[in-house]
Amino acid sequence: MAAAQTNSKVSVVLAPALVALFPGASLRLEVEARTVGEVIDALEARWPGMGDRVRDSTPSIRRHINIFCDGDRVALGTAVRADTCVYILTAVSGG
Repeated sequence: MAAAQTNSKVSVVLAPALVALFPGASLRLEVEARTVGEVIDALEARWPGMGDRVRDSTPSIRRHINIFCDGDRVALGTAVRADTCVYILTAVSGG
């Protein structure tokens, strides 16, 4: 039987627009997680409602949110390692 993957401490960088919605939230933090979805779960546990701002009910990452790990755009199921930096950014639009 294979050993279960353990949670890793992952660095997270949040968009300033997201931090502004949640008093006490910080731009940079660390969470324990195995996947991007678990990163979102950890954020939701700290700041209720943040998970709903990042993912929809299907569940998928919301259309106007981009999540990158080490420079690559990722999905909720993407695995993260201890050395991973997860960036949660709001989309920028305009004319």
